[in-house]
Amino acid sequence: MSREAFRGAVPGEAEGQPAAKPAARSWVGAGRTKRPSLGGGRPAQDRELRAQGRQTVRRLLEAGLAEFDERGFQAVRVDDIVRRARTSHGTFYLYFANKDDFFKALLRDALHDMGVITDAFPVVTRNDAGRAALRQWVHTFCETYAAHAAVIRILSQAELVGEEVWGDGLQLLFRLAEAITQGMTAAAPHGLSPTPAEGADRQTAAPAEHAELTAVACLLMLERVNYLLSVEVRLPREEMVDRLTAIMFAAFHSP
Repeated sequence: MSREAFRGAVPGEAEGQPAAKPAARSWVGAGRTKRPSLGGGRPAQDRELRAQGRQTVRRLLEAGLAEFDERGFQAVRVDDIVRRARTSHGTFYLYFANKDDFFKALLRDALHDMGVITDAFPVVTRNDAGRAALRQWVHTFCETYAAHAAVIRILSQAELVGEEVWGDGLQLLFRLAEAITQGMTAAAPHGLSPTPAEGADRQTAAPAEHAELTAVACLLMLERVNYLLSVEVRLPREEMVDRLTAIMFAAFHSP
């Protein structure tokens, strides 16, 4: 579905006036100063970079991330990255072999952070504490997606990236779906089936054997909503977090 189909679709927007695109978020933040990408690309892998070299790599990466966010992968050239970073082509190729090698460095950061939140998926119990834990995780997912939105959007376009890169993203998706499955069903005595003591109709909860498919559906919903949050669509972020949490909780823990 195209971005244009959603422009002005959110209540409260001025008719005929497209929403402003959110500024690209830097992946350099509190607790994230040591990034996998700061080692550079293939040309830099066999040497340990000094502080000045890491700072140069950081400047190049932030410039490239901003370019990709504004113009997409195909339109951006190495010329654009070095111009924005205020450095030279020679400096770029000292650390990266080409644009694809450069993108893989950014991707390493995205996969790293998504891997961290995958490992942090909580056990979601059938009570308020479980719902609160799930909401906190959904909030963290949205923040992490926002930090890497440009990279994730490129990754979702298989024709723009190589099979190896696409495979890394797909592997993480299934790993995340597995974490959601385990976290959402771990507290249930029999997978997703409620116990007789709970007095619930067994048909109100998804069968345990379909839990992984439910997790994949929830994950795809999370990705699409966050995609919309990262482009020209105005959505109330915290309210969307509440709604996503409620949908995921109900998908596995129907009353």
